[in-house]
This record gives sequence, structure tokens and C-alpha cells, in this order.
Amino acid sequence: MKKDMTTIKQARLNSLLDVATMLLIEKPNASMNEIADYAGIGIATLHRYVESREQLMIYLGFRAIEVVSETMKGIPLDEENYENYIPELIEALIPLGDKIYFLAHDASVNFNKEIEGADQKLREPILHVIEILQQKGYFLPHIDKDWIMNVLYSLLFLTWQQVRNGNIAKNSAAALVINTFYHGFKATD
Repeated sequence: MKKDMTTIKQARLNSLLDVATMLLIEKPNASMNEIADYAGIGIATLHRYVESREQLMIYLGFRAIEVVSETMKGIPLDEENYENYIPELIEALIPLGDKIYFLAHDASVNFNKEIEGADQKLREPILHVIEILQQKGYFLPHIDKDWIMNVLYSLLFLTWQQVRNGNIAKNSAAALVINTFYHGFKATD
């Protein structure tokens, strides 16, 4: 992001990026005019913050990484209790489903080397925990840890979407994701 922005301008940009993320999930091909309208600002104001749609998409990628990274910093990574990390991560990240969806699915983010590198760094502790949990028998050892990670990202986004649409109660969402992630839909014996 721009280094010379004032704190107030950066906060406004972050707010604009959060609104743009919401619209672009619903309508990925939204124009800059539609994004400005959705944000309740004029197109000229939008262009004061971003010069082009391409720049907007890059800013959105970095914003998603920033928000998810800050949230993950608050989750303790205790080597003796790795099994607690994933449930705490799920609880913390469900409200950020829009950011996770953007990171996992937006093509412009996936072709920016700097964003790809930052996203990979963001995923490293999760992938490490998944690998440890595979060794401890929580997950099948032959399943690729990236696949497990992508399933987790998908579950987080779907849950966020269902909570937002009123189909899942917010206070039961994390337990539903944890149960689905660890046990799927298998009936208990």
C-alpha cells in the first residue's frame, strides 16, 4: 500500500477496500463506477485512492493479507497443544470469510508475485500445524496438506456466507466448521 498516506487516509482506504471486497464477491466483474456507488462515494473520490481497477485489486489482496495476518497473530501456536490451533483459527477467521475468499479465488491476486509470496507466508504456520496434526493422526497422512488447507479456506468462506445470509447462527458457526472439518458428514458409530 502507499507508504505516504496519513493514518486517516489509510483508514478511509481500508474501509473502502473492505466495502469493495464485499461487492466483488457478489459481482466479480463490478466496474469502478459500481464500486464507487456501492461505497457511497463518487468515482473521482475512488480515483484519489486508486488509479485503476488493477491497482484496486492489488490493494484488496494486500488488505486481505493484512487483516488475516493480524487476526492470526492473536492465536497462540503452542507446540504441546497443536490440536487447539485449528479450532481457534476457525473461530477467529469465520468473520473474515470475504477476505479468505478473495485470497483463495481472485485471479488478479494469484498472478501478483508479491501477494502470492505474502499469502504463502500467511499459510506457512497453518500448513505446519496441519503437517503436525497429520503426524499425530488427526488427519490422514497421505492427503496433501495444501488440499487440507484449501478445504479449510473453502469451509471458512462458505460458513461466513451462510452466517451473513442468516442460514447459520453466528454462535454455532465455529463448532459446525470444526466438526465438518475434522469429521465430515459421517454419522457416528
